[in-house]
Amino acid sequence: MNRRFTGKNYLCCRMNNIKMKTNKHILKLLLFSSAFLVIVNSCRKSDDGPDYDYFISKELAVTYTTTSINNMLNSGVQAYPELEDMKQFIESDVNVYKMVYRTEVFGEEIEASGLVCVPVTPGEYPVVSFQNGTNTFNAYAPSEYVVNPSYQLIEYIASMGFIVVIPDYPGFGRSKQIPHPYLIAEPTIRSVVDMLYALDESCELEYTGITTRNEYYLLGYSQGGWATLAIHKALELDYNDDFDLRGSVCGAGPYDIYKLLQGLTDTTYYPVPYYLGYIINAYSHYDQFTNAVSDILNEPYASRLSTLYTGSLTGGQINSQLSTSIPELFKADFISGFASSPAYSSVRESLISNSVAAWNSDKPILFVHGEDDADVNVTATHSMYDAMISAGTSSDMCTKVTFPGLDHGDATLPCMIKGLMFIINLRDQ
Repeated sequence: MNRRFTGKNYLCCRMNNIKMKTNKHILKLLLFSSAFLVIVNSCRKSDDGPDYDYFISKELAVTYTTTSINNMLNSGVQAYPELEDMKQFIESDVNVYKMVYRTEVFGEEIEASGLVCVPVTPGEYPVVSFQNGTNTFNAYAPSEYVVNPSYQLIEYIASMGFIVVIPDYPGFGRSKQIPHPYLIAEPTIRSVVDMLYALDESCELEYTGITTRNEYYLLGYSQGGWATLAIHKALELDYNDDFDLRGSVCGAGPYDIYKLLQGLTDTTYYPVPYYLGYIINAYSHYDQFTNAVSDILNEPYASRLSTLYTGSLTGGQINSQLSTSIPELFKADFISGFASSPAYSSVRESLISNSVAAWNSDKPILFVHGEDDADVNVTATHSMYDAMISAGTSSDMCTKVTFPGLDHGDATLPCMIKGLMFIINLRDQ
């Protein structure tokens, strides 16, 4: 049957055709616009720089010239003659940058920070990661106090042909809003490894003329000595495909945290209680302990503890709010039941799991310690060294040096100078 088109039908049909053509035209314009925006956005993203997985930003903090470095070393030679031996390796000015990068603390992504020290002279350089000792005061974190004399010698290492990274650790610098996971292995290792990843992925583009060589060294003292050994083990066993670890220097670290606390239950006095409070505060916050703080500490210390580790007090100030008397600080039940009571099983298990267990290492390790250390007894180093040898590590691969007559603070610089020369010798072999 033929369909007849009246004027009205024809007009409707004509208008429908126009609408279809218009819709097709609009669709083409939308598709073209979308494609154009994708191209423009892609170009804009490329112009803004690469999309890093770890690296976020950097900021130049200070520059040291070879003259200023030599002058600083000269000023300390009389007290520490070993500094004279270091001067022969100084060959470049140094730029020190604050770097912000991504890491995680128990599955929560955070922005962390630290220092990256690079030679001004272009080239390919091995990397030294320095793990600092116990700190409670955010203003003393590496990226917050760049010219802190405690870190300057480490920053100078870059002048000797290295790239040097100094992590703040979670809880300091950019991540000061969270409690520091003091002596907790997983977030400590993760934060340092992620900083190495951030450096590696960004170095060539962010630090003009500077590239990383796949050659890594670790150096640390006190808490940093413990962290260095834990990171050494992780790099050797878990991250060996990404990082070629060449050797580490571990100074005066509480490698066996369980034995450290166990030993204190047999004493009545400890001169630095803020170390102990730091452990309890961190382990409680991050659910390492299932016991309440009030199960471990006497009052008023139990109620006071969480107010002390906010990044606003120094270790000395926290010491004045605690007690050097072990029976006064700790609950009597905790002291008597620490080693065997089921009530404190989570305490024992978590301290053991965050200690560094010995293993058969084929990467060079130097342990250094002051023999009169009252903060971390030198037996911590002797025991760790013996355990490494018993686990199969060669005595040629694992060595130790102790310094007679030096306590925890006084041994810091001699230990670090000895460690630096050890690393330079490994590099130059």
